Amino acid sequence: MKIKVAALVGPTAVGKTEVSLELAEDLDAEIVSIDSMQIYRGMDIGTAKPSKEERRRVPHHLVDLYEPEHPLTVAEFQHEARSAIGDIAERGRLPLLVGGSGLYFRAVVDDLEFPPRSPEVRQAFEEESERIGAEALHERLRSLDPQAAARIEPGNARRTIRALEVIELTGRPFSANDSWDRYESRYELAVAGLTRDRADLYTRVGQRVSEMLAQGVIQEARALESRLGTTARQALGYKQILDSPDDPSETIEEAIVRATKRFARRQESWFRGDPRIHWFDASAAGLRHSLKAHFTEVLALP
Repeated sequence: MKIKVAALVGPTAVGKTEVSLELAEDLDAEIVSIDSMQIYRGMDIGTAKPSKEERRRVPHHLVDLYEPEHPLTVAEFQHEARSAIGDIAERGRLPLLVGGSGLYFRAVVDDLEFPPRSPEVRQAFEEESERIGAEALHERLRSLDPQAAARIEPGNARRTIRALEVIELTGRPFSANDSWDRYESRYELAVAGLTRDRADLYTRVGQRVSEMLAQGVIQEARALESRLGTTARQALGYKQILDSPDDPSETIEEAIVRATKRFARRQESWFRGDPRIHWFDASAAGLRHSLKAHFTEVLALP
């Protein structure tokens, strides 16, 4: 019998954290974070990590699991999340996945294939990226595999290099892995997605970034700079701060807001492609009760 799993997904700043705590209490659930950066210790402000009070209120998993030096792979995240899901289910509680990383969500709930790796090939591309820049390397990927390039931000050197590494090792496009086109979960899965009017979402993005700056995200990022590995350094906010160390805070704020809005659009696009997601307006009255009713019905919960 498959494990029953609920998932709450959507773009950054849409309001997942607030309602997930109430939902977890309603469903007797424990939260498994599907966030590629909250898993790192010390990256608190910039990742909008759940507070200690929130984690005492509802158990959270995959938060503060690794030091920021660790170059986390999707396969590692998959293993950790699936272990947490199994442990929660064994305790008779419902695993509730919460986050905005479409890649990590799919890796956890679906049986996907992971192409081979080569440290030597990867290092060669990393050195080339340092010479010519991430965007130039992304242009090469676009010429070799337009479909993969369309899913990767031009400035995201890590993911661009991964795609080129796979092409080099297999001789096939990175996007040729057809297991990603099948939405067949290993779990008995119910997924709810949160959405908002675009203008409302952008307002919330701006407010979140302002709050993070007020809380000291610039100082947090600079204090962690020497410890951030290749994965952690790509985190929204940290990357913009560390790439522009001499810019005034106003300019950094604009850069973070711009990058976050762009990221939110890509998140929405990714999740819209998943036919299993039932969408809810995050600003609607009675959202908590609507979500509870959805999961209770789809998963046949008591």
